[in-house]
Amino acid sequence: MSSIETIHVDGVWLPAASGATREVLDPADATTLQLVSEGGADDADAAVAAARRAFAGGAGAWPRTAVAERSALLRKVADLLQRDREEIALIESRDTGKTLEEGRVDVDDVTNAFRYFADVVMNESGGRVVDAGSADVHSVVVHEPVGVCALITPWNYPLLQASWKIAPALAAGNTFVIKPSEVTPLSTVHLIKLLVEAGLPAGVANIVTGAGVPVGQRLAEHPDVDLFSFTGGLASGTKAGAAAVSGAKKIALELGGKNPNVVFADACATEEGFDTAVDQALNAAFIHSGQVCSAGARLIIEESVRDRFVAELARRAERIKLGRGTEDGVECGPLVSQQQLEKVAAYVASALAEGAQLRCGGSRPKPSDVRPATGYFYAPTVLDGCHREMKVVREETFGPILTVETFTTEDEAVALANDTEYGLAGAVFSADTARARRVAARLRHGTVWINDYHPYLPQAEWGGFGKSGIGRELGPTGLDEYRESKHIYENLRPAPVRWFAG
Repeated sequence: MSSIETIHVDGVWLPAASGATREVLDPADATTLQLVSEGGADDADAAVAAARRAFAGGAGAWPRTAVAERSALLRKVADLLQRDREEIALIESRDTGKTLEEGRVDVDDVTNAFRYFADVVMNESGGRVVDAGSADVHSVVVHEPVGVCALITPWNYPLLQASWKIAPALAAGNTFVIKPSEVTPLSTVHLIKLLVEAGLPAGVANIVTGAGVPVGQRLAEHPDVDLFSFTGGLASGTKAGAAAVSGAKKIALELGGKNPNVVFADACATEEGFDTAVDQALNAAFIHSGQVCSAGARLIIEESVRDRFVAELARRAERIKLGRGTEDGVECGPLVSQQQLEKVAAYVASALAEGAQLRCGGSRPKPSDVRPATGYFYAPTVLDGCHREMKVVREETFGPILTVETFTTEDEAVALANDTEYGLAGAVFSADTARARRVAARLRHGTVWINDYHPYLPQAEWGGFGKSGIGRELGPTGLDEYRESKHIYENLRPAPVRWFAG
């Protein structure tokens, strides 16, 4: 299989400086999907240099283009995404293992992100006028691009997470270097091609495919990078963030979550309510085989309905159809890699050793139950009788594992939901509107859903409390992450100050 050039620097597609390549695997059957360029520190340096030249260029450089021009380009990219919707969805499905329909939803969400930030920058005024208390002074606060941005994205939603960074970075007038996960780089490569097709000047958008060490590490510590934005795991994110902070860079980190789904008994008082709560619990935990930073992996359910709820949850979980994401009828694809498969199996083993009760799953499916049998599949797993001291409850498992904890009072439910070092997202299900809103207000999580799970809006900020990260993506704040504020104070009637007698 021939390799494709996946390093894009200063408008040119290149092999790695070292000539190295990497196999990108199809997680559904563990075969090679594509050979890509395996970049290193030298490639990262070249990409940053190109981004710096593009940022520091003359009057026609991207940071100094009219807002209307930047907005128009983002809209053109959105149109191109829709043109290539099926092709990109297929790339995303085969690369990550998610279903083809999930891939289509991702492309639509990415399209919406580009259109949202195109609208935001167009609707802004020329700055915020500040009342200086004198008619002789004109004072205004304006926003300018940060500069060269280093963007690191994860393997579970490569295209979506790239858009959350690229769209606001470009809208604000920045240049960037992006390093997608080495496991799932293909859709991001396609997005860069669309940016080029849309007319983005050379050097504004650069991509280096390769491993976190050395590429991500070099971008984090590079002295000519002005902003470092990372989405991924807590351990690698804090290490990279520390390197970036040591260089006095602006940083934004989204580091995952361990997200509670709180279900009150009154949500299950009717058959329709019960069905909805069970269905949403499955949706919360098992979409994309649980490989979601906001997955509702902790079911916290009122004791009085626990037995019936968990029994039905396990019954339905056992019926989830596993298989290649591009096949009709498949509801969950494989895990992304052998490493992730082993990680998930280890979490289940530790939970059982600590006293959890296995209600369903807990192993790879039988070869006769899934096709292809060689893929990285793991059965949706429900673990009952869990408690906060268990490793599987404390740590982000990033797999199809749902733990069950119980409560008897509202205060206990809130305490359990907040008893985590993370704080990305959570949900509360209740037929009592006042209670649901009261509990939502008390949850220390960046996004809280009431009687729903997983939807997000590009116009609403996304990010977490605690160790879930620093900063926000999406919404107006998501644009501000990529800008610096500048105060311009103009004296309209200059005169001597006479501070010194002279």
